[in-house]
Order: sequence, then structure tokens, then C-alpha cells
Amino acid sequence: MSIKDKVIEIIAEQAVLEPSDVTMESTLEDLGIDSLGLVESIFAIEEAFDITVPFNANEPEQSDFDISSVSSIISGIEKLVAEQTA
Repeated sequence: MSIKDKVIEIIAEQAVLEPSDVTMESTLEDLGIDSLGLVESIFAIEEAFDITVPFNANEPEQSDFDISSVSSIISGIEKLVAEQTA
């Protein structure tokens, strides 16, 4: 399974949607994911890829990790996975 597919699967699970309902342009708000769902998604992503996401749940807008859309989350995860394996 690709990083993209796995991240979409995790986000869809948190939003109680089918993965096919999650688009690259979707925002977490569009998908109905609140701050708790976001934190749970981040934890699930960290566990799935054995990485640490530089995300501050208390100040999400201050994080270096872009959560503005599904596409930006996937890009960030791909970068973190690449850095880990480098």
C-alpha cells in the first residue's frame, strides 16, 4: 500500500467515511474531523509509518507540519518517511 493510500485510509477511518470519499483537496474540516480526530489521525499515521510528526496539538497553526489539506498531509508524511530512510 502506498503512503498516499494508507494516509487516506487513516483519515477516512477517523472521519467515518469511505476512502473514496476523501479527495486530495479535502480539508480535515470538510471531512468533519475535529481537533481530537486530528490528534488521533496523527497518532495513527505515526504508528503506521514509525515516524514522529512535528505537530503541536495545542497550537496547530504554529506547527511546521502543514495540515491544510489531505494533499499537504500526504506530502509531509512522504517527506518524513524519506528523511527516516535516508
